[in-house]
Amino acid sequence: MAAELVDRVGPGRRVVAVDGRGGAGKSTLAGRLAAALPDAAVVGADDIAWNHSIFGWSDALVDGVLRPYRAGAAVSYRPPGWVRHGRDGAVEVADTVRLLIVEGVGASRTELIDWLDASIWVQSDFAEAERRGIARDIASGVNGDAEATTAFWHTWMAEELPFFEADRPWERADLILAGTSTASLPAGTVTVGRPPRGSGPPTAASEEAGR
Repeated sequence: MAAELVDRVGPGRRVVAVDGRGGAGKSTLAGRLAAALPDAAVVGADDIAWNHSIFGWSDALVDGVLRPYRAGAAVSYRPPGWVRHGRDGAVEVADTVRLLIVEGVGASRTELIDWLDASIWVQSDFAEAERRGIARDIASGVNGDAEATTAFWHTWMAEELPFFEADRPWERADLILAGTSTASLPAGTVTVGRPPRGSGPPTAASEEAGR
């Protein structure tokens, strides 16, 4: 899959989005792709959005990360929420990076189309993604205890669902990957499919790539 992605985007400094519902497996996929490809790096939309806005962060991503990256510069960016709340550090991308992977809910949104060379939609079962996402967030403690974490998840979904219904990024995806699969696959194997055109959200990634 990594080799196909490289062939698809071509040479030069390229940007690939990994999009999908919360809890779909986007971060895992992005990390595996970056590990499999030379000179690749990952920027998480959650870091850009942190204490700023659930979905109103596209301008910050473009101005702080994508524009300087496309210009050939190293990136060292402190998003608005980091500055406002005194979070240490910065979002950094070295000038040697040739493939920048942007992952997160809304990473391939309409406002970013002109900045992307390819996009991947990670399809997931809604209930399983919720179970997985809440368990992950409880374990990390980022949103408080189990009750607070569950409440935050539902607050997030109240914005995520209408956002995706309006934006429909799966219709623009170059590849669709099964983030929650009903089949047992060998280690290192993923299931990918071609995006449905002009249809509702995919229910499964049904074409077996075997890589």
